Amino acid sequence: MLAYATRRILATIPVVLLVALFVFSLLYIAPGDPAAIIAGDQATPADVERIRASLGLDRPFLIRFGDWFFHVLQGDLGTSIFTNLPVSHMIAQRVGPTMSLMALTLILSLSLAIPMGVVAAWKQGGWIDRAVMLTAVFGFSTPVFVVGYLLAYVFALRLDWLPVQGYTPLDQGFWPFLRNLILPAVALGLIYMALIARITRAAMLDVLSQDYVRTARAKGLGQTGILFIHALKNAAVPIATIVGIGFAALIGGAVVTESVFAIPGLGRLTVDAILRRDYPVIQGVVLLFSFVYVLVNLAVDLLYTVFDPRIRY
Repeated sequence: MLAYATRRILATIPVVLLVALFVFSLLYIAPGDPAAIIAGDQATPADVERIRASLGLDRPFLIRFGDWFFHVLQGDLGTSIFTNLPVSHMIAQRVGPTMSLMALTLILSLSLAIPMGVVAAWKQGGWIDRAVMLTAVFGFSTPVFVVGYLLAYVFALRLDWLPVQGYTPLDQGFWPFLRNLILPAVALGLIYMALIARITRAAMLDVLSQDYVRTARAKGLGQTGILFIHALKNAAVPIATIVGIGFAALIGGAVVTESVFAIPGLGRLTVDAILRRDYPVIQGVVLLFSFVYVLVNLAVDLLYTVFDPRIRY
């Protein structure tokens, strides 16, 4: 088990380096000359060259990457072109709303999707199974911003139950904090919940057809014990896998959701930075999201040692 965990951790090192290289290359993959875009239409060639020098664009690519990555390892993500503030400081100001939204989305999605998938597998072919699959198809087919606007219109504008936008920090009260995040979390979590529910159903159907499940039924074990103790535990590996893979959709959806509900998180920061061509901020946020995704998938790989007893080395 320890050897397996060590191999998985070491395997993330080249992945992190490749991610960092790709994120750094965003400045140069973008169409046009970044210095000319930042300088504006009225800039002279001398102004453009001055900006190129300040960005380090006149140096070789690998030297620029090495210098940038060395500063990243020290926690220095650069300085915003427009606000002249450290990117790490801007991210620290915005990370709270985004992490709160994603945490609540994870809690809602996992607490609803896994039981839905289990019950759908148990009632295969029945109306519950069809209802779960219909919900999953709706979740896959409907964009996040459409769900967000529908929820805001119904529950905020028409019924006036919840606020339509904004964010309240947790230190100002749990209920105000939760009220602002319920609609965004539901909108963001629908596609994630649909994905987990479908995989849970498929994994449970495979497990429920195994001999040991039939033996447990023959011994008189209750249906709840069979489903949530024996079957779900053995179906956990594909479920954990899809939780990690689907985390990318959660990160991407957070950008759209924060824009719809005016949440001052990293998603809004990313959109604003893209509109202003603030490349250091874009690089910093994308790098953070990428590292979080790598770490989540590493955690899922390490969980295999818990869920799958066959992994020993």
